[in-house]
Amino acid sequence: MDRRAAGTTGATEADGSGGAEGVAVRLRVEFTTEPFDLDEPPQHAVIAREVVQSASLDAVDVGPFGNTAEGTADRVLTAVDSMLRESLAAGATRVSLQVNVLAEEDS
Repeated sequence: MDRRAAGTTGATEADGSGGAEGVAVRLRVEFTTEPFDLDEPPQHAVIAREVVQSASLDAVDVGPFGNTAEGTADRVLTAVDSMLRESLAAGATRVSLQVNVLAEEDS
């Protein structure tokens, strides 16, 4: 994998603002935490949502069966790290996660 594509290495990419070409790499993350509770959101789900909502990401959408957010590579990856650590510590037994690189026309 070309690590530059993910916006995670190199002096010009450390803040997720872009690579050598100066183009910002944007990511979309989609995630759910388990176990589910249809009567009341479990603590791990509440914490995961709070982490993402407070992470300075764009287009955050939380729902009962899934959550999405977009942002620069650095911000999304930092939020994912925090979300995983905090939701697992709060009792999540499984986190389903998908991260997509957005094409320029998607952002």
